[in-house]
Amino acid sequence: MATNSSPLQSLKRNLQQRWKMIRFNLSASNNPLFIGFYRNFYNPKKGSLSDFLSQYSKSKPGNFTVVQIGANDGITHDPIHKFIKRDDWKGVLLEPQPDVFNEFLTKIYAKNKGIHPLCAAIGEKDGTQPIYKIGFSSMRWATGLASFSKEKIEKAFEDGIVASNCKRFGIEIPSDKSQWISHEDVQVIAPATLIKTYGLQHIDLLQIDAEGYDLEVIRIFDIPKTRPQAIIFENVGLNAADYASCLQLLEEQNYQLKKFGPNTLALQKPLGEFASFFNA
Repeated sequence: MATNSSPLQSLKRNLQQRWKMIRFNLSASNNPLFIGFYRNFYNPKKGSLSDFLSQYSKSKPGNFTVVQIGANDGITHDPIHKFIKRDDWKGVLLEPQPDVFNEFLTKIYAKNKGIHPLCAAIGEKDGTQPIYKIGFSSMRWATGLASFSKEKIEKAFEDGIVASNCKRFGIEIPSDKSQWISHEDVQVIAPATLIKTYGLQHIDLLQIDAEGYDLEVIRIFDIPKTRPQAIIFENVGLNAADYASCLQLLEEQNYQLKKFGPNTLALQKPLGEFASFFNA
């Protein structure tokens, strides 16, 4: 792949990539210094989503169950990774892209026996479904854009998101547009199958990062039956109508909602000790 970056930009990217791999390896090995930092020194900003997650996690010591939809590499821009490691969460992390799953997700949680990485997407029924992705890069920004909607990928090109990342990382977009988007069939698992297979008695957190597919995930997950105590989903990929539908669906199921930048938190009422996070 051709690049058009300066030596300084290349050096900066190389240093960033090295630091990313150092952090990845420290986490994957459950390095005592890595874990110890988050147990003894980590102090999230008061009132932030991370602050909520930290307090919420500590309120359920040794008994926290998560289902994550769209785990990707398990660490980059992942709001729950540090808490999984710090507090020894249990649960299932879904990532449908086989390359990302095998290269990163399975490795970073290999020593966390209560965590079950699963190479699959959530769907209405078990089977397979095509997923669309950037066809000329496997970097984290590119795999993070993967979606079941081809239109979402096309829009990422139209809105300049792809061009911006390519410029940042010194990548030249192919002149042949047929190389821009690729697809592959991935495994799909229904919520009922997921819950039965892994014996999930309760779900403390449903964490969703589905690149604009979040509303569909919430609908598919059958909230009235599965009743996760807390749900976090991305709002940045949703249009106004879909976001309003998400809020309405969750409010009707007795969830209190609060927007934290690109993410929205939903928590079952009564809010108890976490009511302060929902104050205006």
